[in-house]
Amino acid sequence: MTTDLFSLLHPALAAADTPDIPASRLVPAALVGIAVIVVLITRFKLHPFLGLTLGSLTVGAIAGVPMSDVLDSFTKGFGSTAAGVGTLIALGAMFGKLLADSGGADEIVDTIVGRSSARTLPWAMAGVGAIIGLPMFFEIGLVLLMPVIFLVARRSGLSVIKVGIPALAGLSAMHGLVPPHPGPLVAIDALKANLGITLAFGVLVALPTIAIAGPLFARVAGRWVDVPAPELYAADEQAQARVRRPSFGVTLFAVLTPVVLMMGKALADIFAAEGNPVRVVLDFLGTPLIALLIAVVVGMFTLGRGAGMGSKELATSLERSLPPIAGILLIVAAGGGFKQTLVDTGIGTLVADWVKSSGLSVLLLAWIVAVLIRLATGSATVATVTASGILAPLASGMSTSEVSLLVLAIGAGSVFFSHVNDAGFWLVKEYFGLSVGQTIKSWSLMETLLSVSGLVFVLLLGLVV
Repeated sequence: MTTDLFSLLHPALAAADTPDIPASRLVPAALVGIAVIVVLITRFKLHPFLGLTLGSLTVGAIAGVPMSDVLDSFTKGFGSTAAGVGTLIALGAMFGKLLADSGGADEIVDTIVGRSSARTLPWAMAGVGAIIGLPMFFEIGLVLLMPVIFLVARRSGLSVIKVGIPALAGLSAMHGLVPPHPGPLVAIDALKANLGITLAFGVLVALPTIAIAGPLFARVAGRWVDVPAPELYAADEQAQARVRRPSFGVTLFAVLTPVVLMMGKALADIFAAEGNPVRVVLDFLGTPLIALLIAVVVGMFTLGRGAGMGSKELATSLERSLPPIAGILLIVAAGGGFKQTLVDTGIGTLVADWVKSSGLSVLLLAWIVAVLIRLATGSATVATVTASGILAPLASGMSTSEVSLLVLAIGAGSVFFSHVNDAGFWLVKEYFGLSVGQTIKSWSLMETLLSVSGLVFVLLLGLVV
């Protein structure tokens, strides 16, 4: 992809319905608004929902927009994002909880790891992380994987880093690049990207990225940081296993159901004529809401019944999946409100015009913006939400494939160099029993390599689509 595409953007941007506010006010408004979010989240430990809300009000106030208009913009963005993305996050959480409670996740892990040699084990663990990470939020997948990582490390005699880094690479790549995770979903919604194409491109980019940042990097990281698996979970691993679990084939079928449906929609949109009955059916079934709803229903019968879960146990599992994601829903919706504030004040258009004259690739710019916000806030989701809002005007004149690549560039930037302001940093440090320095040399560098590799593969893909 080249900057020539911006010749297509200019008419669309010129027609944008934004207030006539001079750049001398818009630029400080954007910078101070983002700074307010960063300081509130990092320095004062304020919840990102409140930080994003106050940041939106700050942008409007400094830009000179009437507060009533700022509130209208924020609530409009909040509501549309909650409606478009919130239901998908809730359904994804339900499916993830079913996968964990039924023992389906354990079945996948046991099957893959049980067939691996010491040399192929890191690659198998990368596959486990990717499969587990496909339907699950990062924090849920991280907690779920820890007992598995420790058990595999103890049984194989390998360092927990050599086993754990590949698994975490698979988990993190799926979190940043592949829907239905909150970050990619928010970017898809904000940039009006095609979900099926983004999903297909995301998997294409994620696979080589995981290989580089996971098994290959683990060979180096394992020499820098050589620690045995902690004794955590050692006593109760067997007790935690269910007596009855769904089979590997059944579990894999359930996990891949929404992926197949969404990719089927993407293929139908490309190869089937509009109005074709097959395309109509696949368009309906592959709609994210329907695909995930079907996945939950399929999971209730395949995973739940396969584990011998009764109706009451199934209902309890689904019910308990929702409270932990309340904060995520609020953050994502508030991020949509912040995005709409940026769009309605005209800041996004200003950035688009600057990019046009700068000569920077739009994909590189998207990655840089996401990296800077990620470093400042420590949140991949906040980085994706904010970068998507800033860059939304750029997507209006781009092709469907280019918009999907823009989503992936933002996603790659959102996982750059996890450090002390990231909850994931402390989770990995405490679970693995590492020092801050050891965590940086293993986990943080893995995230950085994941981000840079992801960008490289996005740029390469941009050359051929």
